[in-house]
Amino acid sequence: MSALSKFEAELRSGSNEYPVKPGETFQYGTAGFRTLGDKLESVLFKVGILAALRSKKCGGKTIGVMITASHNPAEDNGVKLVDPHGEMLDTSWESHATDFANAPSTDAFIITPEEFHRDEKYTLGHASECRLVTALRKGLSAMNAKATDADVATTPILHYLVDTINTPGTQESDVKKLIESYFVKISGAFKKLLAERTTPSHLLVDCANGVGAPAAKTFNHYLGESLTLELENTATESAEKLNKDCGADYVKVNQKLPPSLTSVLQRGQRGCSLDGDADRLIYYYLDEGGKFHMLDGDKITTLVASFIVELVKDAGLEFVEEKIKVGVVQTAYANGNSTKYLSERLPVTCVPTGVKHLHHAAVEKYDIGVYFEANGHGTVVFSPSARRTIASHKPSTSAQAKALDRLKSVIDVINQTVGDALSDMLLVEVALHHMSYTAEAWDKLYSDLPNRLVKVKVSDRNAFITEDAERRLVQPPGLQEKLDRLVQEKGGRSFVRPSGTEDVVRVYAEAPETDQAIDLALRVAGLVYDEAGGDPVQRPAEFR
Repeated sequence: MSALSKFEAELRSGSNEYPVKPGETFQYGTAGFRTLGDKLESVLFKVGILAALRSKKCGGKTIGVMITASHNPAEDNGVKLVDPHGEMLDTSWESHATDFANAPSTDAFIITPEEFHRDEKYTLGHASECRLVTALRKGLSAMNAKATDADVATTPILHYLVDTINTPGTQESDVKKLIESYFVKISGAFKKLLAERTTPSHLLVDCANGVGAPAAKTFNHYLGESLTLELENTATESAEKLNKDCGADYVKVNQKLPPSLTSVLQRGQRGCSLDGDADRLIYYYLDEGGKFHMLDGDKITTLVASFIVELVKDAGLEFVEEKIKVGVVQTAYANGNSTKYLSERLPVTCVPTGVKHLHHAAVEKYDIGVYFEANGHGTVVFSPSARRTIASHKPSTSAQAKALDRLKSVIDVINQTVGDALSDMLLVEVALHHMSYTAEAWDKLYSDLPNRLVKVKVSDRNAFITEDAERRLVQPPGLQEKLDRLVQEKGGRSFVRPSGTEDVVRVYAEAPETDQAIDLALRVAGLVYDEAGGDPVQRPAEFR
């Protein structure tokens, strides 16, 4: 049997072993493929093949594969590809991924093997569920791809690994040592930034019973006395506990503490929650009266952007020949008052929902781009020119030298490839220390407008098309005009956008008062349900 015939036989064998079940369809979106875990085996086999193809397209560079339920319940799961510089899969390949996953037959799947059958490809695999790993490995094996297992790791660590392995000059190839370098680099820079702090500091961390727990434990070891992380919800051995009544998404959606922390977090104390794969971060605190206050991605953006602007100014970088432009990227979900606060101080760009859109805009529009979605997913990106300017700048005073040194260390604390809850957490702690802010002082930079998010089930989410960074509807015809009249009548702000992963439409509304925000959200939800042809008998009672 020729090599090509053997190759095709392996593809046929795997495709037959992992068929697409009748009625199942998959779509590669911003977060990759997302659905119930028991439906993903056929997808994983094909993702293994796609990863090898992507590696070939990128000149044999390492590609990452991440299997994760992210912030979702344990029964859900997902898989996504990571491109060579640690970024999300190139948008142009999302349609290839969708076509691959939905190929209705083996013959449809195997189009022209000669086009992509080559010698060994290289990809980095990470996995968490045995049968999905097996399917992934069979896809990689069919392509004769070399797979290196990063074992149980956070999504941000995988992004970091892919970027580091593909960076020219990287000598180390042992994944365990590369992961260790992640902890050493970030913790070392953090300790340098807080070297002047004389009193011990403690931070309560909700690990969502996910992979962030072992990573946080490792950070505790490397951080030493600079910061003690008090870890909660670390039951990684119980899959059913993943994100169950805990984690960043629970806090953001319910706007309250996880039940497991109600007797743990003390008055005047701050804490934070990660999501299941540790790429989202939400802070919070209890005031002296015991009232809960949430500090979400918008609040983090405000703190971090203010801190970096201050460092750039104090380092004397405002007046260099190649002036460094600091800016913020947000989505329509950003609280209106956060946008107002930031817009009065630095440039702000609004883009469609999805970290790939925020990251791209941060890289393209600013020398230092700060972005966090309201859900707590985000990071700070320094352009190559900004890094060169910072590295070569000659401060004229000792104060400037000190600020410049801090800025260089801040760069090393940040995982610039993607939102990293643990890296972001340490960045927040650095900013609070150097700006002499308590959690309450941070919270008071601006007051959030009351808001509400409502999901509306529809038969076809693709019937809803948006423009203006998803703030206005183009389709269905006439719906945006009706929404405008409703908003004008009730006051506030509202927009409607289709989900990228399920047949629902998301309605966001905010207004000066909580009752107004709730009323507006439910009225818009009712309007969307009716306009989308929803069954009057099954119309949710709360819709107005």
